[in-house]
Amino acid sequence: MSRDKQSKWSMVFTSLTAGVIGSMLTFGVVTQGGYLSEGENSSAQSVQEESAGTEQEASTSQVDVEQVSASSESQADMIEQTSQAIVGVTHVAQQQHPFNRRGEEAQNGTGSGVIYEVTDDAAYIVTNNHVVEGANEIEVSLYNGEVVTADVVGSDPLTDIAVLKIEGNYSVEPLAFGDSESLRTGEKVLAIGNPLGLNLSRTVTQGIVSAVDRTISVPTSAGEWELEVIQTDAAINPGNSGGALINAAGELVGINSLKIANNGVEGLGFAIPSDDVAKIVKELTNKGYVERPYLGVGLASLSDIPSYYLQDVPSDVTEGAIVVSVDPSSAAAEAGLQPEDILVSIDDHAIQNDNSLRKYLYTGLSVGDTVTLEFYREGELQTVNVTLDSNEQTQQ
Repeated sequence: MSRDKQSKWSMVFTSLTAGVIGSMLTFGVVTQGGYLSEGENSSAQSVQEESAGTEQEASTSQVDVEQVSASSESQADMIEQTSQAIVGVTHVAQQQHPFNRRGEEAQNGTGSGVIYEVTDDAAYIVTNNHVVEGANEIEVSLYNGEVVTADVVGSDPLTDIAVLKIEGNYSVEPLAFGDSESLRTGEKVLAIGNPLGLNLSRTVTQGIVSAVDRTISVPTSAGEWELEVIQTDAAINPGNSGGALINAAGELVGINSLKIANNGVEGLGFAIPSDDVAKIVKELTNKGYVERPYLGVGLASLSDIPSYYLQDVPSDVTEGAIVVSVDPSSAAAEAGLQPEDILVSIDDHAIQNDNSLRKYLYTGLSVGDTVTLEFYREGELQTVNVTLDSNEQTQQ
């Protein structure tokens, strides 16, 4: 590619980056990872049975009857026990400003985390990726006030899940994963976390499941992603990210992650379902990352490219993803894909934009699959087969 051509595309994608950042700033979903200014069940039921006859009445009158509906005291006991597994997670990153000549560090924000496993010499914590992403150091505050340094076992920006490890012997009962698949709209849930920082640690708020199977589009460091979430009206505030959403049995059914922050909007919080969290945690613990198919190209949506630069594209081609870079060691490079190629379909599935291609790759395909890509190069439609790599190389 000539120097003039590189310069042209450099200017285009610099403009694109600015547009993406601008859209992220106006996006209505806010991750609740800490101080944003700094960086960041069932209900107790009483069951009444009517006697079917005098003989039944006579027999039941001789039986001692005990009240079995849940009391507020038993719920408080459950919360007291559960809260011990909720921790504060402090993200410490090096300051980036021209006067920081000594590499000084500052606390960038505080979130929450959940202890889900305890061994003889360590405890494992699940939190949100955005709570710890970019941190030089991570500190964990336990229920008894002890503060310890944590290591990142693994993290995944797209699903916004991270696993931390703290070494030592901890007498804490881990929080068990519940079955989020069985959650029903209207079921009572509790959110536990550290809103606005550690001064309000292990705050408990109560609400219901407002909806299940919601999909929220969120910007991440790995690109735009559609996150499957549980909607709840339990109060979730900055600092609650990574905290627990629990059911009436004290089981973890979600990791609190998002809220709608538009003016005049209340009670719209979102949690990542525990069934999804458990799978991701297992993979992060085993590998340190979530393995996904890797095509090896950087992409931008065709709709984001000024028409001036698309003169060779047929007028009826209005959707697709344009290749902006190619990893030289990837399957895409081996197959001959080049910058400025416009991808329009994969395995006969139309590509609307870069996000739709990513979604199909990550949810419909596996490492080792061979896919057929259709693309335009200098106005001509071409086809190529690509065998997908693993994203393992990108994690090293």
